[in-house]
Amino acid sequence: MFKSGFIGIIGRPNVGKSTLLNALVGERIAITTHKPQTTRNRIMGIRNLPEPQPGQLIFLDTPGIHSATTPLNRAMIETATGTLGTVDLILLLAEAAPLPHQDDRFILESLREKSIPVFLVINKIDLVEKPLLLPLIEAYGKLFPFREILPISALKGRGVDVLTAEIWKLLPEGPRYFPEEMMTDRSERFIAAEIIREKITLRTHKEIPYVTAVVVDAFKEDEAKNMIRIAATIHVEKESQKGIIIGKRGAMLKEIGTRARLEMEKFFAAKVFLELFVRVAKDWTHDPRMLREFGYREKG
Repeated sequence: MFKSGFIGIIGRPNVGKSTLLNALVGERIAITTHKPQTTRNRIMGIRNLPEPQPGQLIFLDTPGIHSATTPLNRAMIETATGTLGTVDLILLLAEAAPLPHQDDRFILESLREKSIPVFLVINKIDLVEKPLLLPLIEAYGKLFPFREILPISALKGRGVDVLTAEIWKLLPEGPRYFPEEMMTDRSERFIAAEIIREKITLRTHKEIPYVTAVVVDAFKEDEAKNMIRIAATIHVEKESQKGIIIGKRGAMLKEIGTRARLEMEKFFAAKVFLELFVRVAKDWTHDPRMLREFGYREKG
């Protein structure tokens, strides 16, 4: 019996959605950092299951649902909530904590009117004492009729196989939607831009990660040399932010570029020649035209 379906991963920022996506797919296709709002776009990850439970699970990682104050944040929320009507199953990811988070209660209210089954996945169980989990499971169970409640540690891989098996049980019989070798619907350009943005987010502080957009201007493969030449532009909102990204004598930009290049070489299994440029796009997070240009809103 071959099963297939689409599974949406939702939750508030920084609960580990992208880490869970990577764990479920078995490959690192989504960037992860310790900072909230790292994910800005919907990212698809595809897991092909062998016998005895053959199937194709198509996961949709979404930006964290939070209170939106800027056009960029509103675009991220629209991306997350727009996914909910297109899936066969929703995974609501929450953190292991003494009590359900207020923002999770808000998300659950938006799910009440939908007929899609919901699994509650309690993440980061490696960071809490076991006696805390049972009261938390009971508290969430009183808030919403979850189909399943499953504790996991996405980072450590604990409980991920059980979660995968439970997802397979619920999905209907269906076709293989994507070729077996395909891991994501995102382009190589998108992956390269995200890797660069991840390194910026990990190396910078305060507002810098949240006002940075990366656009890949050129992506050229030289199969004979097993080399990829990539040119990308890092956009920020102010000259002062540009100076921080470049760093003293270009040190910060060089470090970001080196770390991104090494990550890309692992992902693409090829040598990478990477050129980075930094430009100011004044107040781009508030400009609908630039949001579309940088890929955060639908064009048209």
